[in-house]
Amino acid sequence: MIVCWTWLRDTTASPKKPDMAEKIYNVLFICTGNSARSIMAEVIMNHLGRDRFKAYSAGSHPRGEVHPITLEVLTSQHYDVGGLRSKSWTEFATLDAPPMDFIFTVCDQAAGEACPAWPGQPMTAHWGFADPAAVVGKREHQFKAFTKAQFQIANRIRLFLGLPIEKIDRMSLQTKLRELGQQGIE
Repeated sequence: MIVCWTWLRDTTASPKKPDMAEKIYNVLFICTGNSARSIMAEVIMNHLGRDRFKAYSAGSHPRGEVHPITLEVLTSQHYDVGGLRSKSWTEFATLDAPPMDFIFTVCDQAAGEACPAWPGQPMTAHWGFADPAAVVGKREHQFKAFTKAQFQIANRIRLFLGLPIEKIDRMSLQTKLRELGQQGIE
């Protein structure tokens, strides 16, 4: 994709180039069910990266509802959970969808699936996290699993937000994104 900038000439001021630091980057987090990890990542990125990033989430086989413990954990951490819904990744593979700059899979199953052809050329990486919705047993154990996932996702996003995105070339950034996915974040 070739991007062209057209400058409006103002004879009273010098031309101003767009400031890359002002760009809002679109990020899509993908999981199979879009009910826990990808939802958490969407909410956390929208909170922590609110001035630089707009996050979305989707699933290859969406569950159709956000897991109730996901909402409980996010609310307990004072995140805004309004308007969340479980949705398909096909919503983001259309030409009228927001153009993605970054796409992250957050579960191993989605990482192994054939993904749609994404419009544009988003950078992609796999950031795997254990599925808290797979934990069975006492509610206390389930809540701990969701809390652990939320903590790990928030830490990975903080590391991502610390990258000098505007200052490094695309190939180096892609390498750093993949390295982040391989780091332990306990």
